Amino acid sequence: MEGPIPPRLSLAQTPTPIHKLQRLTDLLGGPEIWIKRDDLTGSTLSGNKVRKLEFVAADALRQGADVLVTCGGIQSNHARATAVVARRLGLHPHLVLRGEPPPGVGDGNLFLDQVLGASITWVTPEQYRNAIDEVFEGIRQDYANSGKKAYVIPEGASNELGAFGYLRAAREIVEQMRFEGLQFTHVVTAVGSGGTLTGLLLGRRLYSLDSEVLGFNVCDDAGFFRRRIMGILSKMVERYHLGLGITEDDIQIVDGYVGRGYALSRPEELALIRDVARLEGVVLDPVYTGKAMFGLLDQIRQGRFGRGDRILFLHTGGVFGLFPKRGEMDLDVPGTPFLDGLRDS
Repeated sequence: MEGPIPPRLSLAQTPTPIHKLQRLTDLLGGPEIWIKRDDLTGSTLSGNKVRKLEFVAADALRQGADVLVTCGGIQSNHARATAVVARRLGLHPHLVLRGEPPPGVGDGNLFLDQVLGASITWVTPEQYRNAIDEVFEGIRQDYANSGKKAYVIPEGASNELGAFGYLRAAREIVEQMRFEGLQFTHVVTAVGSGGTLTGLLLGRRLYSLDSEVLGFNVCDDAGFFRRRIMGILSKMVERYHLGLGITEDDIQIVDGYVGRGYALSRPEELALIRDVARLEGVVLDPVYTGKAMFGLLDQIRQGRFGRGDRILFLHTGGVFGLFPKRGEMDLDVPGTPFLDGLRDS
């Protein structure tokens, strides 16, 4: 056993604030909607990924790494955050990105990856899905041949180390609730690789967070993520003797809001992002929080949550992924027509 809590680096600006989305709450006339601003964990090093990387990067330094290698989509928040962390620590970032390189300079997260000078290996969706371990091994061996040690970080830093980032965040939420005299009936997050939800579930049990933890998957399906989260938990039990008796029944995921697919946006999702920004001054992202908020508001409309509920929505960041969507967004309409439609439905 390595100890209950592994070493971490201090990279994120925490604790992140919690505040009420008063106008959104009033417009919908249902439960109170609050938000935890994990999009404010930094500037370029922003979002939920940095909490996970605090633990993963500490392990990389302990092992004497020269290079941080990870993977994601073209607009991966995690890949961008890993590149920032690598440069902050004096390491080289190497990213494996799914898709085809765009002509010229990239946009959004990819642009920042290029500004940071990350090495990029492009793979097809088939390679990403079926042969990512072989791609990682080839990169690791190439660096080894040149006398450098490459440390591989899985997608989203969602492994038995990265999950500690949101175990720690759960404690932060409990402390903020006590200090502010708040009680949330639900904590809601997007689910894209499983590590954030895993950590929240563990933290809920360990720190007596008296709220239901609910995830909205933005890719794959609920069954896939239940299996993935149980896999992360089994490794945490093996490595740190930390499982706290969590079973698949504890993993609450609301399916049905993937839409067109991972990082692909429907007009109504982008309309929601626009309207929330205009109503509350909070900018969601199209890959994770936009889909999760869309799902949450639809579930409120369907009656899953009532007036007595107080929901804490976790804003996991990702604003840079919104820039490539500029051509898909209808910004010329006045007011908040999408949200007004929800209120009137």
